Amino acid sequence: MKFLTFKTPAGPRLGALDASKGICDLAKAAKTLFNNDIPSSLRGLLEAGDGAINDARAAFAAAQTKGGADLWTPLSDDLIATPLPGAHKNIFCVGRNYKLHIAEMARARGAEPSYPKYPEFFSKPPTTITGHGDGIERHAPYTQKLDYEVELAIVIGKSGRNISQADALNYVFGYTVVNDVTARDAQNNHGQFFKGKSFDTFCPIGPYVVTKDEFGDWSGHRLYLTVNGKIRQDSNTSDLLFGVPAIISSLSEALTLQPGDIIATGTPAGVAAGMNPPVWLQSGDVMEAVVEGVGTLRNHVLS
Repeated sequence: MKFLTFKTPAGPRLGALDASKGICDLAKAAKTLFNNDIPSSLRGLLEAGDGAINDARAAFAAAQTKGGADLWTPLSDDLIATPLPGAHKNIFCVGRNYKLHIAEMARARGAEPSYPKYPEFFSKPPTTITGHGDGIERHAPYTQKLDYEVELAIVIGKSGRNISQADALNYVFGYTVVNDVTARDAQNNHGQFFKGKSFDTFCPIGPYVVTKDEFGDWSGHRLYLTVNGKIRQDSNTSDLLFGVPAIISSLSEALTLQPGDIIATGTPAGVAAGMNPPVWLQSGDVMEAVVEGVGTLRNHVLS
């Protein structure tokens, strides 16, 4: 299934996407068709557990075959919100995790590439989160080196700590797209990842969360990013240095992962900082971050 959050006059609602019918209001479908009450947000659904998730699946299947038109809304870009609103934790991120990206950044510094022995984690605060179609603040007084980073992101489905690699995928609910927008000068000035990646609106997420059964194997998915229609990044998740099981296992060591947690797995080669000369993002630029099997996350840079 493809879950999303869509905008209504009464506020955001949890939906699922059917390619021909559009957006199904899952809570409304569950109530109308089965008299079941399920949360009207994806975060609430994940926190409610497997029973609520199964009710949502059943409601969607029933709506596709016998649901009335009142359960459906035509898909429109203007209706799509970030799929997991209401974040109360930082987004977890992995740095230096695509082999060719590690090589390009070393080359830009005039150094030999070195590959981490363990995943390198940092985070972005909830104030960075924005959705499909939303504008990215330029923050011109604070950065002249604005960059983009398309990433496959994991959505955690249940709580766990000290998770083994063998068991890691059992904690995955699904996958989405993250654009890890970065102020490279701020990142360099502060000597670490956090500050330059944590300006407001610097974490577009979406447009959908695709369940792991529909997404399939995490390896072998193309991901790419365009700026104003021109490809900048174009790679495959098979180039990940640390794959999804290794990331989850390492991150969960002595740290509890919870339903709705988002883990961005790293970006491939092709970032502006790796170009010679760099071509930084400017006001008015349109970015499209794409992960095969999820969809296209589109955002523009504000003036």
